[in-house]
Amino acid sequence: MDLVLEAADRHLLTPYVYPAGWPEGEPCRQLLSLFVITNLGALALYLLFGTLSYYFIFDHELKKHPQFLEDQVRREITYALRSLPWISVPTVALFFAEVRGYSKLYDNIEDSPYGWSGVFLSMLSFLFFTDMGIYWIHRGLHHKLFYKRFHKPHHLWKIATPFASHAFHPVDGFMQSLPYHVYPFLFPLHKVTYLGLYIFVNVWTISIHDGDYRVPRLLRHVINGSAHHTDHHLYFDYNYGQYFTLWDKIGGSYKSPTSFEGKGPHDYLRKLREK
Repeated sequence: MDLVLEAADRHLLTPYVYPAGWPEGEPCRQLLSLFVITNLGALALYLLFGTLSYYFIFDHELKKHPQFLEDQVRREITYALRSLPWISVPTVALFFAEVRGYSKLYDNIEDSPYGWSGVFLSMLSFLFFTDMGIYWIHRGLHHKLFYKRFHKPHHLWKIATPFASHAFHPVDGFMQSLPYHVYPFLFPLHKVTYLGLYIFVNVWTISIHDGDYRVPRLLRHVINGSAHHTDHHLYFDYNYGQYFTLWDKIGGSYKSPTSFEGKGPHDYLRKLREK
């Protein structure tokens, strides 16, 4: 995040926003800047990719499903916009620790002990580490002690749209993002790679709510796609994973998507039309 902060300081904040005598490295200034940048960035990612997905990928026929709520899209967006600023508060604290040099993020490829191969391997390990972390956190949020208070709001959307992707209770949203933020404090990671992965995970979160159930046949039971996550919203106790089905299979919570078996939401709508 320090790369984004440096760019903002260089091109906008120092010359146009802050007083000339307020040093760029001053902690209060950094916290304020990070809060604004984090919120604007999250809002831009959510609205841009959510809108693109909603209009170009999401099947609007799903809005005819009986479990699609009245005025649902507006409600999803409203809930997300209210939650994002609260989610950003602890997120900014972690970004601040990164900016102050407490993480293992590095600037140059030469700083990686394995060069470009190390960068590639760190991308894979990031995906597997965060997939594991999200699985257990997500499953924990379904425990009766936490579900009703924190995770149930996200399950209001049985037939989700891309705008449901960030419509979480703030505690739920932050907890499920925690593995992304913890990783660079535990393992070396290139800064630009981290920014790219941060954008990727937000786009992926939108994609598993987009109602497009197509997955290459060979990967149907490997990749956790929209079909898997739709069944999670519908049946609750299955398919907690983020990218892969590995941890659901290990944890005994994997369910083959009903959409792959002719019993999904589209099939239900087709049967309604035939009656």
